[in-house]
Amino acid sequence: MRPDQFMTPTAFARRLRQNLTPEERIMWNLLRNRKLMGYKFLRQHPIKVWETDGHYHFYYADFYCSEKRLVIEIDGLIHCLQEDYDRARDVIMIELNLQVLRVSNEEVNGNVDGVLQKITYYLNSSPSPFSMG
Repeated sequence: MRPDQFMTPTAFARRLRQNLTPEERIMWNLLRNRKLMGYKFLRQHPIKVWETDGHYHFYYADFYCSEKRLVIEIDGLIHCLQEDYDRARDVIMIELNLQVLRVSNEEVNGNVDGVLQKITYYLNSSPSPFSMG
């Protein structure tokens, strides 16, 4: 799904939220309402990555925790065909001081507890960008 040239980033994110994959739905049910360690996660969150000629360009994170600046991407089969694109996207997000955790659909379906442990590790190991020290 690509954003319509007349659609705002917020409107496009809303459309994405209406069309979650089954794996994204599973993860959303586990992350929403501060269910994981009290952290707030947003789904299909637009992240402004650059501006050209007064136009902003966005990436849409499957899940985003602003307190820890953590982006979680749930990767389906299409990501096997776009590994270079995903790597380039990750580099840009890392340059924006974001952490990126990629999880496959197979991991969500086969070991969701392991996925939650991975996310918990990231949440515990990264300092809050807003903390003093």
